[in-house]
Amino acid sequence: MNSICIKTNNSNTINTLLNNLENIKLDNIYLSQNNFKNYQNVIVHYRGNSIDLFYSKLAEVLSNIITSSYEKNLVKRIINSNYFYFNDIEKSKICNICLEALNDDENLEFSNRKNIIFISFLKYIIYNKTMVLDGFINFRLKDYISVLDDAVDYSVSKYLVEREYAEFVNLLKIYINSKESKTSLVHLVYTNQESILIDEFHNLIDMDDHIFEAKYLSDISFSSNDYALNTLLTLLPEKIYIHLIDSNEDEFINTLNLIFDNRVCLCRDCNICKIYKENNFSILDLRKK
Repeated sequence: MNSICIKTNNSNTINTLLNNLENIKLDNIYLSQNNFKNYQNVIVHYRGNSIDLFYSKLAEVLSNIITSSYEKNLVKRIINSNYFYFNDIEKSKICNICLEALNDDENLEFSNRKNIIFISFLKYIIYNKTMVLDGFINFRLKDYISVLDDAVDYSVSKYLVEREYAEFVNLLKIYINSKESKTSLVHLVYTNQESILIDEFHNLIDMDDHIFEAKYLSDISFSSNDYALNTLLTLLPEKIYIHLIDSNEDEFINTLNLIFDNRVCLCRDCNICKIYKENNFSILDLRKK
């Protein structure tokens, strides 16, 4: 018979561990539980012959417990230790960004952490008969903790970008609300991430694009959408009709919505949209005219 004792003083972990062990699809597994002064012990006995499968199943159960029951607190601990200068609200937002990234199956950068945990448990339980779970996490999952460190760093960077973006939008909203509109209506025709502006009489608003050729020390150049936004901030129209020719609401359109708020009206099937769809106009060609 092969047995291993798992020690912890966390009652929630004990319950999760027992429930998950009982659901293992493998015969000849028996569980017992004992309470001692410092720890509650869960003892797993296996009397079958598929010992490698048993170790694998047990390592999988323990790995899932780490990601489901411990990971959030580990992330919080890293944030509090390395980024103590953020306030509680900011730390909470960073934590949420981090957990979302960790649970994104398409994020290959962090998805390997589950395999790291699994291999660490598997190597340990093959050669040891007892495990203090909290101690194992602190001293034998350093590679896993390193992945969490990277995830937190990524989340802090993303949070700062989002915070700066929100501040940028708020400043522009304040500016817009403090100025008088110079025109009643502007149409923005948008397709394939390119835009043109036309006035209420459907005349093309002149876009001087010499600024696009400017190069700076950081080698940053402006796009047509940057210039469209700048033009709208100059004209401050009372109403902006955005004609989505290819029906895509991307980051630029979302930004216009946030900045100009209730001045924006999105449409896909108006007469202007139909004209541009039916004639398959090229934004770049129209801008050159």
